[in-house]
Amino acid sequence: MVGTSTPSGPSGAATAQAPRQKLALAAMLFAVSMTFIDQTIVSIAAPSITDELGLSASGMQWVVNAYLLALAAFFALGGRLSDLFGHRRIMLLGTLLFVVSSVLCGCAPAGDFAQTWLIIFRATQGLGAALMFPAALAVVVAVFPVDRRGRALALFFGLSGALTAIGPLLGGWLTQWTWRAIFWVNVPVAVVAIVLTVLARIPEKRRPERLDVVGAVLVATGMGLSVLGFQQASAWGWSSVTTWACIVGGLVILVLCIGYERRTAHPLVNLDVFRDRAFTVDSLVLFFAMLAFVPVFFFASVYAQVSLSASPNQAALFLLYFFLGFGLASQWGGKILDKRGARPAMKIGCALGAVGFFLWAQKLTDLSMHDQWPYAAISGAGIGFLLAPASTDAVNRSIGASYGEVTGITQTVRNYAAAVGMAVFGTVLTHVSTDRITSTLQERGLPPAEAEATAGHVAEAITGHPDGQGPTGDGPVAKALQGAGDAIRMDFAEANQWVFYGMAIALAIAFLCALAHPGTRVTEQPPQD
Repeated sequence: MVGTSTPSGPSGAATAQAPRQKLALAAMLFAVSMTFIDQTIVSIAAPSITDELGLSASGMQWVVNAYLLALAAFFALGGRLSDLFGHRRIMLLGTLLFVVSSVLCGCAPAGDFAQTWLIIFRATQGLGAALMFPAALAVVVAVFPVDRRGRALALFFGLSGALTAIGPLLGGWLTQWTWRAIFWVNVPVAVVAIVLTVLARIPEKRRPERLDVVGAVLVATGMGLSVLGFQQASAWGWSSVTTWACIVGGLVILVLCIGYERRTAHPLVNLDVFRDRAFTVDSLVLFFAMLAFVPVFFFASVYAQVSLSASPNQAALFLLYFFLGFGLASQWGGKILDKRGARPAMKIGCALGAVGFFLWAQKLTDLSMHDQWPYAAISGAGIGFLLAPASTDAVNRSIGASYGEVTGITQTVRNYAAAVGMAVFGTVLTHVSTDRITSTLQERGLPPAEAEATAGHVAEAITGHPDGQGPTGDGPVAKALQGAGDAIRMDFAEANQWVFYGMAIALAIAFLCALAHPGTRVTEQPPQD
C-alpha cells in the first residue's frame, strides 16, 4: 500500500497506518484551508485596506486578482514539481512561501509603495498556494489506498471547500480589529500544518526526470494571459482590444504549448492522460461544474447584500446554507465512488445541482433568505456529490502514479473554469441589471444619462465595489437603494436570476458529459516508477 510502512502482521499494519493517514489528512487540510479562505477573505476587507493605504479602486482590484492570477498560472508547474522533488517537500515549500507572503502582506507600509507591495506579495502568496495545493492533494492520494481514497478525498474536498464560506465571516470579524489580521491569521494555521506534516512521517518519493522549463513558461504565460483577460473583462469591456488580445493570445500560446509538449521527452503535462476517456469526461464535468461552484460565492453574497439588504456577515451566513448541502453530500459522493465508481455520483450530482440552481433562481425574487435555504442546500449538495468523485477518479487514472502532475491538471481546469464563470456571469449580471435599473429610474423621473450612470454603479457591486463603498455604505449604490428602494432590489434580483439559470445550464451540460463516462473503476494502485 502506498505511503505506509510494512509491519510483520496484518493487524500491525492496520495499527501503524491508521494514525499516519489521519495525521497526513489533517495536515493537508490545515495547509489548504489557508488557500481557500484567502480566495474570499480579502474582498471583505477591501474597503478598509483602500481607506487606510489610500489605494485606487483599480489598484485594490489588482490586489484581489494578483492572488487568483498566480494561482491559475502556476498550478500545473506546482503539480509537476511535486512529482519531481517529492510531494511532502513541495507542500512544505509552498506553505512556507504562502505564510511568509501573508506576513509581508500584513506588514504593507503606508505611502506610494503600498499598492505595489501588496500586489507583489499577493502574487507570491498565489504562487505558494499553487505549489502547496496539488502537492497536498497528491499526499492524500498517495497515503490512502484506492479502496479508501474516495471517502478520504470527499472529506478533503468537503471540509476545505466549506472553508471558502468562512472567509467572509472571518474577514468581517478580523477587520473590526485590523485588516492586517486577515493575513496574519495564516501564521498559526501554517505552524499547525507543518507540525502535523512532520509528525505524520509522510514517505517521500521523487521521479528522476528533468523539469520542462519551456513548457512551464508556456503554460504559465498562456494561462496567465487568458485568465487576466477574463478577470479584467468587466473593467476593460468585452469590446476592448486589450481584453481579446489577452484571451486569444493566451489561448494561442496554450495551443503552441500542446504541440511542444507532444514533442518533448519529459513534458510538464503528459497529454497522453487525455487518451483515457474517463479522465477526459472527469475533466469536462469539473470544468462545467466549476463555472458555477466558485462564482456562486460572489454572486450569492452580492445578491444578499443588495437585494436582501444583508450585511457582509449575514451574506456569509447565507452561503452556509449552500455548504450545509455541500458538506453532507460530499461524504455520500465519496462512499458511492468507493463502492460503485465515479459515474453514478457524477450523474446524481450534476442532475441535483442543475435542479437546485434552477429552483434557487426562481426563488431569488421572493427577497427572503428564509425561503431560499432549501434550494441553496440542494445546489450545494449537487456540487458536493460530484466534486470529490470526479477529482478522485481523474487522479486514480494518473500515468505511472504521477499524482502531482494530474492534480495540477485538474486544479488548472477548475481555476480556469472559475475565471471564465466569473467573467461571463459577471457580464450577464452587469448588462441585465443595468438595463432593468435604468428603466426603473427613468420611470421615476431621472434623465436617461443620470439613470444609466446610477444603474451602472449598482451593477458594479459585483466587481468589489470600485466606488469604494458597498451596498450597505454611503456610496452611489447605497444612495440609489435609498432613493428607489424595493424596485431596484427587485431589478437586481431579477438580473441575478439570469446568472443562476446559467449555472443550472452549466450543471446540465456537465450531466450530459457524465453520461459519456465509461463507468469503469480503478480498483488497483497504478504501477510505481
